[in-house]
Amino acid sequence: MSHDTLDVDVTDGVATVRLRNPPVNAIDQEMRFELRDALDRLREGDVRVVVVLGDGEVFSVGADVSLFEAAREWTTAEFRRNSRVLGRVFDGLESMEKPTVAAVEGTCVGGGLELALACDVRIAAPDATLGFPEHNIGLIPGLGGCSRLVDLVGPGKAKDLVFTGDLLDGAEARDLGIVERVAEDPESAAAEYADTLLDKPPQALGLAKRVIDASADADRRTAGLLESLAQSTLLETADHAEGIEAFREKRDPEFTGE
Repeated sequence: MSHDTLDVDVTDGVATVRLRNPPVNAIDQEMRFELRDALDRLREGDVRVVVVLGDGEVFSVGADVSLFEAAREWTTAEFRRNSRVLGRVFDGLESMEKPTVAAVEGTCVGGGLELALACDVRIAAPDATLGFPEHNIGLIPGLGGCSRLVDLVGPGKAKDLVFTGDLLDGAEARDLGIVERVAEDPESAAAEYADTLLDKPPQALGLAKRVIDASADADRRTAGLLESLAQSTLLETADHAEGIEAFREKRDPEFTGE
C-alpha cells in the first residue's frame, strides 16, 4: 500500500509509520485518510509493535490553518464527519491490543501532539517542542487533546496548558508525565524499545494495555475484576506454558502470540 504523506514499513514485527508531509508534517485531509487506511495494516497479525515518528526535524504541527479556512465552508455535519476520520485513527491506536510508541523530535503541537498522546508511550528529544496553541485561532484541542491530557497531568495543569498554550521541551513534558522517556535520538530509542517488546508475550502486552486503559475510568473493584478476567484468559495461552517451561529449563522463552 503506497501513500503520499506517510511511509509505512513492517519489518520483523515492528510497524514504523513515518509522517512525510513537508515542510511541517501538517495533518491535512490527505494525511487523515491515509492514516485511516494505514490503521488497517497496523491491525494485522504480523505487527507486534507500532512506532510513529516524524522526519527528524518536526513530528507534526497538526492541522494547518488552511484546513480551518476550508472548514469555514463546511456545515457542522461535514466538519464532524471529517473530524471523525482522524478521531477514529487516534482511538484505533489507543485501543489496538499491541504497544504503540511515538518518537517525538522537533515540533509536536496541536493535532500532532494529539496523535502522540494516542500512543501508549512517548519518547521525546530534550529540545522537542510540545503544546496546544489552538487558542491562537480561537479553538481548543478537539480530538483527544483535552481528554487525554487531563488523564496524564490532572485537570488543573491541563487547563493551564490549554488556556496559555505554553510550549514545553522534552524534559518539562517528561516531568509533567506527558512523555515517558527523553532521549537524544528518539527514533533510535523507540526502535530499541520496540525490539525489547518483541521478546514479550503479545497477548499479555495487549491485555495489559486494555486493562490499564479501562482501569483509568473504572472503580477499584471493577478494575480488579478486569485484571482477574484477563489473567484467566492468559493462563490458557501457549505463551504462558512456554514461559513456565522456559523458566524451569533456565532458558529464554520464545513467545509466539498463541
